[in-house]
Amino acid sequence: MGNIIEVRFRSRGKPLHCDAGDISLQINDYVVVNTGHNLDVARVISLSPQAQSEDQDEQIIAVVRQAQKGDLEKARQEQEAEALTMCKEMAGKLGLKMKPLSARYDLESGHLIIFFSARQRVDFRGLVWKLSRSLETRVELRQVGSRDEAKLIGGMGRCGYPLCCQSFLANFTSVSIKMAKEQNLALNPMRISGVCGRLLCCLAYENKEYIDIKNKMPKPNQEVLTPSGKAKVISINLLKETIIVQFDNETTAELTLDQLVQRR
Repeated sequence: MGNIIEVRFRSRGKPLHCDAGDISLQINDYVVVNTGHNLDVARVISLSPQAQSEDQDEQIIAVVRQAQKGDLEKARQEQEAEALTMCKEMAGKLGLKMKPLSARYDLESGHLIIFFSARQRVDFRGLVWKLSRSLETRVELRQVGSRDEAKLIGGMGRCGYPLCCQSFLANFTSVSIKMAKEQNLALNPMRISGVCGRLLCCLAYENKEYIDIKNKMPKPNQEVLTPSGKAKVISINLLKETIIVQFDNETTAELTLDQLVQRR
């Protein structure tokens, strides 16, 4: 008798017997086996030859190697893709108004989380039951908001770079319309909203700096004294930290704060 072990392809799938040859394994190790159709990853659940089925016609499949990091990652991705596709199909058949977005599968626990978005609350208990039976694993569905949806799906921002929430943001910070006003941005929803439809996260990045600069600068319509005489502030440029002033003769000039003699 060879080095017969028992493996399982999913957390609660039917156990199968494999010949591990001279490969040294432990329970809960992952192995790559040749199913006859392709190579697949399975978890070792028994090392005892006595665990072999009494059915002598059972085919003993061969262990190719102990699973490496790349094998496990590929198996996880395949499981997630299969679960997401199945969830979309079943949700459609059940008439559930939901949009499955992404799946996260934990090989160790066999726990599968599927994230979805919906405009209202969805009773997905029947869907969870069907998915759990079909995938032979524990399934959990989580509804997410528009920002989390963008983070899961990804995309390009208005700046031409990948979305911040997908690239480096660990947590979403509070963003308000007041931040756009502090930065003198046009309050056009199309200009200050991200792909998620919410206010751009980047509005909060330099908001404190904008407030500090704004506090140092004169206000529009305020009178100031310049080397050329009195003038009225007609606009300010926060990025350049300059002001545009208008003199009594209606000529204008752009000045830095250092060029001001006195404010009134």
